[in-house]
Amino acid sequence: MIWHKGGCHCGKVRFEVQAPAEIEVGDCNCSMCSRTGYLHLMVQKERFRLVSGEDALTNYQFNTRTAKHYFCSHCGIKSFYVPRSHPDGFSVNARCIDEGTVTRMTHRKIDGKNWEKHYPEGRGEY
Repeated sequence: MIWHKGGCHCGKVRFEVQAPAEIEVGDCNCSMCSRTGYLHLMVQKERFRLVSGEDALTNYQFNTRTAKHYFCSHCGIKSFYVPRSHPDGFSVNARCIDEGTVTRMTHRKIDGKNWEKHYPEGRGEY
């Protein structure tokens, strides 16, 4: 496990996430992720640190209002959020991790269009 650094496009929001150098990411087909190209790196709360930019974040919620989608209010990038499937952790957008620490990225399909069938117990595992 290593600490990866990342952030939004303008650099106001910066984070660190602890994960292996070789990561598995979820590629979701839901209405939001398919439009933005979001790649989910799910981590437990203690493996995520917001380094700067809390004051630059804006929150968007929809449908059940369980997920907390945080966007940089300056550049519009969602580099992480609290997902409905993992309300006690974070999903980090692997595309927002700085280059140099991820040595391999494998993709796993997530059927977000059929969320209830994909997560029958209402939650996912890390």
